[in-house]
Amino acid sequence: MSGVAQRYATALFELAQEAGAIDAVAAALDSFNGLLAESEDLRRLIESPAFTAEEQVAAIKAVLEKAGITGIAANFIGLVASKRRLFALPGMIAGYKRLVAEAKGIVSAEVTVAEQPTAKRVDEIRAALKGVAGKDVDVSIKIDPALIGGLIVKMGSRMVDASLKTKLNSIRLAMKEVG
Repeated sequence: MSGVAQRYATALFELAQEAGAIDAVAAALDSFNGLLAESEDLRRLIESPAFTAEEQVAAIKAVLEKAGITGIAANFIGLVASKRRLFALPGMIAGYKRLVAEAKGIVSAEVTVAEQPTAKRVDEIRAALKGVAGKDVDVSIKIDPALIGGLIVKMGSRMVDASLKTKLNSIRLAMKEVG
């Protein structure tokens, strides 16, 4: 994450903390992040330097109003637009989420699986990771059918690859060495 994104995320976190609105801001930012994931046009708006600050502010205000995003998060996103820093907004959102997780003592983990797991399976993964981390774990699931089976877990600086794809590649490599 860039220094700009971290500074903005920290300022937003401190403001939300003072207002007692950490979770409300996080929910609003998640909602905006969802809009970014869905809309190519919105991503182009925040990434392109071709738009003027006025155009970006007007467009962002319209998007926020339509999405029902208000309060501290809406004011923050509007400020970011007026300062021509929208390109760094995804990093700011990620930084804010990290600060919230740290404040709550939650560890983030990214789990990649071959197919969508059941809710029970996600709970089992979360419980296993909580046992390893010793803290609550926020699990984000990614689907990659190329794994064939098994899973890949990234938690902090650690990564465990227990996918069938990796195991098959290891066997293939071992067979080439023998032959």
